Amino acid sequence: MSASLDDMYRDIILDHYRSPRGREPLPMADFSTGGHNPACGDQLELAVKIDDDIVKDIYVDCKGCAISTASSSMLAEILKGKTVGEAKRIATIVRAMLKGDENVKIPEDLGDIDALEGVKKFPVRIKCALLAWVTFMEGLENYQNSTKKPDTLTTLE
Repeated sequence: MSASLDDMYRDIILDHYRSPRGREPLPMADFSTGGHNPACGDQLELAVKIDDDIVKDIYVDCKGCAISTASSSMLAEILKGKTVGEAKRIATIVRAMLKGDENVKIPEDLGDIDALEGVKKFPVRIKCALLAWVTFMEGLENYQNSTKKPDTLTTLE
């Protein structure tokens, strides 16, 4: 990546860190869940409102590093208004991108997500960027399957 592209991505990460999206608590969430990254100490609470198969609203409160906070902010911004299927597709793409899958192409409709691609260069920070996405997917799966208590905690190993 060129220096100017690195600077632009750094600015996007800092913007999401300083002004995180999705910080309005939801009075009536369909599921809520928490996430923890013991490697970095990041913790987050996530609540989601789904209506007619649309992610109507997302609340994310992340207490963690800039990467974790920015990634959770991007999740809230990008997934709001998407169908549940689209939200799953996006989360799968982000996870594959962060895990280094070279075959993943980031669709243009994903806004600032490509700014997280630089995290791959720092393997210790990948879990920071993944925390919100993995927590969302596990919470959604539990909600859809109703196999677990709706309020769960995801811990990255």
